Amino acid sequence: MARLRLVSYNIHKGRSLGGRDSLNELRLGLHGLHPDILFLQEVQGRNEQRMNLHAQHESLGAALRMEVAYGCNAIRDRTDHGNALLSRFPIDSFENEDVSDHALEQRGLLHAEVNIASRTVHCFVVHLGLFADSRVRQVQAMTERIKRLVPDDAPVLIAGDFNDWRDELAPLFIKQLGVHEVFSLAPKTAGDMPRLRDSMRQLGQVLRGQKPFSSLSREKHQHINQLPLEGAQAIRRPPKTFPAKFPMLRLDRIYQRGFAVKKAQVLRGKPWTLLSDHAPIVVDVELG
Repeated sequence: MARLRLVSYNIHKGRSLGGRDSLNELRLGLHGLHPDILFLQEVQGRNEQRMNLHAQHESLGAALRMEVAYGCNAIRDRTDHGNALLSRFPIDSFENEDVSDHALEQRGLLHAEVNIASRTVHCFVVHLGLFADSRVRQVQAMTERIKRLVPDDAPVLIAGDFNDWRDELAPLFIKQLGVHEVFSLAPKTAGDMPRLRDSMRQLGQVLRGQKPFSSLSREKHQHINQLPLEGAQAIRRPPKTFPAKFPMLRLDRIYQRGFAVKKAQVLRGKPWTLLSDHAPIVVDVELG
């Protein structure tokens, strides 16, 4: 079995939420995670105004010693940006499909075939639209591509910024593609925001002297997925990842098929709150 670490991250064009250049710190942060496959969104392929932000996929790939695939989506006068896939394993081929739904947004679907232990893993990096109808049509375009080009028994990874804060797309992925969101299947998850009643219970324990004040830190919040008596798994919703400093919306996620999910976590606190407006997702999986 091949054990892999996956990271999905909207890097906000290498700038923090406050507009500070963060690419150097982001490079160090990603290096410390030891990822095997990186699914990145809002990556600048070209920046003729600020060369330190130019060709971000190439600079990250060189620093992390990973192969790179880049899909350019949004083209401006002096800049462009899109999605990127970085891999420690060979990228046999890749293609960026235009799934733009209207003139106001340029969206692409980056599809790469990655060779892992002599098996082809189909990896998709997505950044879906801001409008619900657009997202549905973009998922349908991805579904059609997968049914046309991906064998039914092939392992699949779909990751990115889905802009699906109401989690309305999950049935489409499960029913049409047979893929599942990683937090729903991970035996252990970390970094999700605690529920209000859990926070109040923890606060009461601190006030009664039963726990130290440091136990209130949300970065330490963990959850163990349980199996109810009837045998069906208690499905977890995707974590809140936006905005990074105080997440309120569930925008980022990873779907998989053909893997065993070992651990899923969303990274909270510094340095991540200083690097982008999104929090990254880190998942450990095994390819059978």
